[in-house]
Amino acid sequence: MRRGPKETAEGARRLSRRAVLLGTAQMGVVAILGGRMATMQVEQADEFRMLAEENRINLGLIPPARGLIYDINGVVLADNEQHYTITMTREGAGDVDEVLARLSRLVAIDPEQLEKAREELRVRSSFVPVTVAERVSWEDISRVTVNAPALPGVVAELGRSRHYPQGPDMAHVVGYVGPVSDYDLSRIEDQDPLLQIPRFQIGKTMVENNLEQDLRGSAGTKRVEVNAAGRVMRELDRVEGLPGSDVQLTVDARLQNYIQARLSGESAAAIVLDVTNGDIKGIGSAPSYDPNLFVQGISVALWDELNEREVDPKLHRRPLAAKTVQGTYPPGSTFKMVTALAALEDGVVNADETVRCVGHSDVFDVRFHCWKRSGHGNMNLNESLKQSCDVYYYDISQRVGIDKIAAMGRKLGLGERHDLPMSAVRSGLMPDKAWKREARGEDWRVGDTVNASIGQGYVATSPLQLAVMTARIATGNAVKPRLVKSIGGVEQPSGAGESLGLNENNLRRIRRAMFDVSNNSRGTAYRSRIAEERFKMAGKTGTSQVRAIVRDENGRVITRNEDLPWNARDHALYVAYAPADNPKYAVAVVVEHGGGGSVAAAPIARDVLLQALYEGTPPLEAYPAAVRGTIANQQRQMEAMLRDIQPGRDTDQA
Repeated sequence: MRRGPKETAEGARRLSRRAVLLGTAQMGVVAILGGRMATMQVEQADEFRMLAEENRINLGLIPPARGLIYDINGVVLADNEQHYTITMTREGAGDVDEVLARLSRLVAIDPEQLEKAREELRVRSSFVPVTVAERVSWEDISRVTVNAPALPGVVAELGRSRHYPQGPDMAHVVGYVGPVSDYDLSRIEDQDPLLQIPRFQIGKTMVENNLEQDLRGSAGTKRVEVNAAGRVMRELDRVEGLPGSDVQLTVDARLQNYIQARLSGESAAAIVLDVTNGDIKGIGSAPSYDPNLFVQGISVALWDELNEREVDPKLHRRPLAAKTVQGTYPPGSTFKMVTALAALEDGVVNADETVRCVGHSDVFDVRFHCWKRSGHGNMNLNESLKQSCDVYYYDISQRVGIDKIAAMGRKLGLGERHDLPMSAVRSGLMPDKAWKREARGEDWRVGDTVNASIGQGYVATSPLQLAVMTARIATGNAVKPRLVKSIGGVEQPSGAGESLGLNENNLRRIRRAMFDVSNNSRGTAYRSRIAEERFKMAGKTGTSQVRAIVRDENGRVITRNEDLPWNARDHALYVAYAPADNPKYAVAVVVEHGGGGSVAAAPIARDVLLQALYEGTPPLEAYPAAVRGTIANQQRQMEAMLRDIQPGRDTDQA
């Protein structure tokens, strides 16, 4: 059927309208696509470039250089030494067992480490390097390099590891680092990605651990190109991290060397404290251990040896323990200054009042003995400290009471956990009535006060606390111990402290009595005095009982200390400061199971004080004439020991 002109014109008009609509729609779509493409190519170009590069570029972390640790004179106590490491990739080696066998013929490798490397090569990706040997010598590296064609997949790499030049002498101060363990990761809140780096070293004990954040530094980064399998093809760029902050301690390495040598053969602790600012100049604990053994991870056998697993428990000397801060002991007669000051400050006794000592004191139905069973006779404050009469303190302690004695002890730094960057610093115990009710569920008894008055019973103190107590008596100030002088060049707060608010006349009486302990012929430490007038010391001996009664195999009570098993003998203590008329240093010495403080601890304290005061080996004239021959032999032995510690060092300046 033929359409008329009118219908044809109408159809053409409809077709043109559809074509326009369709064309417009197509143009809109093209415009939208063009706009989106422009946005992706221009505005989002960086984002897509990064997404593309993530398919072929990996970002790696670069461990920073750990901060160094120095002594007060700039002697390095912990540094970072370069060392060579031998690694292997399974992909490059081909026959792993054959290559390892060839390598073992060239380099001495610990069988345990070799087996560990073989296991890692088996389970890791073929292109991942595995450490086969660490800290190998240059000669070993040379042999590996020369034989490189026969050692496919083996690479010698330069690394960096912690080293402790002072060895055992600083182990209980600086501590040590070790590889991050699963246990470390479980207890560390810090989520630093550095901790995920295999065998990354962190501080485990002492300063290394407590100042970890300062010493660690921050990671650097590197971008490496990898292929589709994830194998590194080349390094694109590198940004080094920030090294850790250097730390300077207050300790004098030369004095520390001497202290450790002087304590040799003992289970003991000694601390030297600068009373003017609280700086710890020496803080030795014996026996010690070499912290370098822990840096790469210690073997089970050596760990058991250091823990004395095979040693008779009665002879344990605990080389891993820092006895200066971790050990707590009954202070014995070194505590008598606390009881005396409490009584003087409370006004219940005066310096001239006397108490008659007949060798014992009866408290209700219990007899408390004096160390001198025949008695001392009439004792005033000065004589009681000079001759260390127990009965005097039994009497005055009942007048003043335990709460005021405990308050004085705390004022002098006992029963307090002093803030030092060391591990397991203990607070000891300065007991009072409230403590016993809470801890034991019992009332305090008069007998408890009598025991506490001479530093026995519940009282427990660390050598550090005894040194602080002595410094506070010497100055009248609240001296606080300080071990860190600066971090990253920033000086740390002084420990000089403010006035304790004690009556100066009472302090003078205590100081005078301590002077007589060391310088009066009837004083308990007279044989260990300092002869040099300008360096005379004031001190106090102490002997603390470990066990009340010990019987032999026949059931008889053993009365002589030297007849007891070693671990049942009395501890020997001595505290002192010098010069007596212008105090510079305070010292505290504890010799575990050493017997009498005047015999075992006082000579060590005198020698250590003289070494600090003279800043080196003192002249024989500084010692009493009667012991100069003995001291001369001792000095020769000590110098030989110090040469062994640091070959080539000038022992005259040590």
